[in-house]
Amino acid sequence: MKNLRLKAARAALDMSQQDLAEAVGVSRQTINAIEKGDYNPTIRLCIAICRVLGKTLDELFWEEEA
Repeated sequence: MKNLRLKAARAALDMSQQDLAEAVGVSRQTINAIEKGDYNPTIRLCIAICRVLGKTLDELFWEEEA
């Protein structure tokens, strides 16, 4: 499932995938894969992303039940 909330939060701060990747210590490809829904990040990486973007885990990674 695509993570459009992550992409929107990153864009709202005018950060590129590369900027976010460098801030959390992963590759740009990893950020791209998370946004596309091709990679399920560790909780540690999720928390790091949230800290950089100023969001909570719920705001970026919680999937509502359909």
